[in-house]
Amino acid sequence: MGWYTHEIMRRMVAAHPADEFYFLFDRPFDPAFVYGPNVEPLVLFPPARHPLLWYWWFEWSVPRALRRIRPDVFFSPDSYLSLSSPTPVVMTCHDLAPLHAPGQIPWAPRKYYQYFFPKFLKRADHILTISNYVNRDIEQSCRISPDKIKTVYNGCREGFRPLNDPEKQAVRQKYAKGVNYFFYAGAIHPRKNIPRLIRAFDQYKQRTGGAEKLLLAGRFAWQTGEVTQAYDQSAFKEDIVFLGYVPDDELPVLLGAALALTYVSLAEGFGLPLLEAFHAEVPVITANATALPEVAGDAALLVDPESEDSIARALQQVAQHEQLRQSLVEKGRLRRQTFDWDRAAEHIYQTLVSTARRGQT
Repeated sequence: MGWYTHEIMRRMVAAHPADEFYFLFDRPFDPAFVYGPNVEPLVLFPPARHPLLWYWWFEWSVPRALRRIRPDVFFSPDSYLSLSSPTPVVMTCHDLAPLHAPGQIPWAPRKYYQYFFPKFLKRADHILTISNYVNRDIEQSCRISPDKIKTVYNGCREGFRPLNDPEKQAVRQKYAKGVNYFFYAGAIHPRKNIPRLIRAFDQYKQRTGGAEKLLLAGRFAWQTGEVTQAYDQSAFKEDIVFLGYVPDDELPVLLGAALALTYVSLAEGFGLPLLEAFHAEVPVITANATALPEVAGDAALLVDPESEDSIARALQQVAQHEQLRQSLVEKGRLRRQTFDWDRAAEHIYQTLVSTARRGQT
């Protein structure tokens, strides 16, 4: 959501210099996030890092600021809004994970989401989604009118590009002792299906005797006991590398040198790593579930995310068939043209304008 907000707002601010933007922060901010002279940043108390403070911030601090600013429209890029403010609202909903998988969220945020999230969706004047899958899910699960929901696809952040052979070898030498590797990037979280990926990698190694490693980049999130257990039980743990948090300048080269991206998440509202792999010209293995097939199109090898055998067979196919890898890369070059941040920002801007005009009638 942070990358989404950054990519959309910096483009919108630059494309519409005559418009006035107010950015609401809950703590001191990096000046790099004030994207132009037409942005006025405001810090509102309190720092909202707990559900009780979320309520305070959105139901007291934000309405008070909006009464003073008197904006034409309020844009929420991260699915929160104020129920008590009459200002017209456009809200982006990235997925309904808090409602569909509450057990994967700590108790206090879970209770907040379960109570407020449906109210936010009903209160918003217009809802933007990042995939048609999420669009339909909101309509069916929350009984929201389809006329109120619009899909605007994400784009890919800058920096992802194909690497040449010497660059790839240097990265492999640094992170994988010089051998090929499968790569995952994202939170180490139950919803991301990491335990099955580890067990599928074990199956692949047993079947093929291949030298490949599995590299996983990302912070350990809440409730990761299953991940630790799968790793501890692996017969090939010396070939599984948890990289932890990877700086933004390292992630593109780690992806660009991979044999394939392995992103077999159980549930995604979109799946940005797929786009990053398309731009890095790396083959993609992903799940045939939720929004991932919609983003992948024909440019990825789809697997059943609940079948370790399905994932293992895909690893073997990609590793052993160069022609398949080349075909997936070529299809990825075409597929990536569907997703563009500039186009997304302009679609969102036009939605803000139309919502503001309806609020004035």
